[in-house]
Amino acid sequence: MRIIALSILALAIGACRSSSGIGSALDTRQNSGTCPPAGSIYNASRVVDFKNDEQLFSNVEFTGEIVDVRLFCRYAGTDPVRAEVEIDFAFGKGPAAIGDRHDYGYWVAVTRRSGKVLQKEHFTVSADFSDGPVVGETEILQRIIIPRADDSVSAANFEIIVGFDLTDTQLQYNREGRRFRLNAGQ
Repeated sequence: MRIIALSILALAIGACRSSSGIGSALDTRQNSGTCPPAGSIYNASRVVDFKNDEQLFSNVEFTGEIVDVRLFCRYAGTDPVRAEVEIDFAFGKGPAAIGDRHDYGYWVAVTRRSGKVLQKEHFTVSADFSDGPVVGETEILQRIIIPRADDSVSAANFEIIVGFDLTDTQLQYNREGRRFRLNAGQ
């Protein structure tokens, strides 16, 4: 009986195999090297929207913060690096906010370790505040591809950087190290 069960299991696993190489669930080739580092830039990792030019807590409409960035990659031989990025966001609704939904623009860039931007894409994440003034969201992007010249180029030569789309005023606010957290002082 045990032999029959093991035979059926082996046939089922064999039927699920794919010969597509990278991206295959059962691809057993070892990565050619390490995955690229991923993270957010400090000055672009938070956003505060004010109702007017006065930067007071009573004028805060919405806030956002990039809490964590995780990257998973796969590459072998001369294949390009195929990466999946998971981004954890925390969002807040301030006292001047109108409505229970807000869209936040953000970007993901592939750079060389020297800082040269190779590719940059813009995305939008929506926050729903109908259950309260503070919410979290996780975005998963599966389509990041880093072409390599040949198999001697490691993914460690690249970086994945994430940040919010900011106005000049918001960027200056962040550079000054200022911030509002909706649950602070309450």
